[in-house]
Amino acid sequence: MSDQPETQFDFWLGEWDMTWGADGKATNHVLCILDGKVIQENFSSVDLNGMSVSVYDPERGLWCQTWVDNNGTYLDFTGKFEDGKMILIRDAIVRGEACKQRMVWYNIEASQFDWNWERSDDGGVTWRVLWQIKYTRKL
Repeated sequence: MSDQPETQFDFWLGEWDMTWGADGKATNHVLCILDGKVIQENFSSVDLNGMSVSVYDPERGLWCQTWVDNNGTYLDFTGKFEDGKMILIRDAIVRGEACKQRMVWYNIEASQFDWNWERSDDGGVTWRVLWQIKYTRKL
């Protein structure tokens, strides 16, 4: 993993097959665009298609990501790569209740990694996994 913050998301670049649960499947095409400053994600599954853009903000020392999808969802996250994990967090309101949401990329290897979608209802003290995806690099 790079010591340069601007390249910490490079592990995510490429073509990926994704699986979760008994039969969840998707693909993800992640590329570097705009003079190498932006990571663009293109997620595709049977019922969800979306994209994100991620940039490193050197002023704050944080990664910033914006997600949009075919359900009209807009999400914005900030976070860091620490202890072998990329963790991006946001404050959210879900069904009228304030919570925190986060994405965690972990067990990162060249050909695979794991990703969690998690929620905290106690300000980030404890987290529960709502969606866990296994990424496998396409050959």
